[in-house]
Amino acid sequence: MKQLIDLATVFGYISLLTVGGGMAAFPELKQLTVDTYHWVTFPELMHYYSLGQLAPGPNMMMVASIGAQVAGLPGAAVVLVAFILPTGLLTFGIGRLWNRLANWPWRASIQRGLGSVSVGLVLAGGIVLARGALTDLMMIALAAGVFALLMLTKINPAIPIVASGLVGLAAYMI
Repeated sequence: MKQLIDLATVFGYISLLTVGGGMAAFPELKQLTVDTYHWVTFPELMHYYSLGQLAPGPNMMMVASIGAQVAGLPGAAVVLVAFILPTGLLTFGIGRLWNRLANWPWRASIQRGLGSVSVGLVLAGGIVLARGALTDLMMIALAAGVFALLMLTKINPAIPIVASGLVGLAAYMI
């Protein structure tokens, strides 16, 4: 029972950090699930996150995999509710208030400030993920190639993700 309470507490908290998307919460997700509670290893977390990025739908539904690994089906259910409910209720409340404040002079400043916060959080998440993923020269070259491909073309991101996975699998098998 304590594990379910810990899961609810951790993922309820993490849900409130997802300003800008799941990558914004990744550093804290890593800190709590890997370093503090030892529910998963860092490579496992990166694999779950990568699969979440590849799968259709909301990419952060990958948190259910962590809950399932820790406490089975009840763990997955608790994590999903804890991750969705606080942010959903907060968004609903703020959305209603935000509409009432349409002519408030501070509204534009708050939106600009939150945009900057969001970019900073996503960048921090990217750095934490890169530290774990870029472990050798081949991975660095692969990341640079995918980055260049995505910046220079309008290719569907799923294609280089799958291709990178196949390259990594081939390198692992050799």
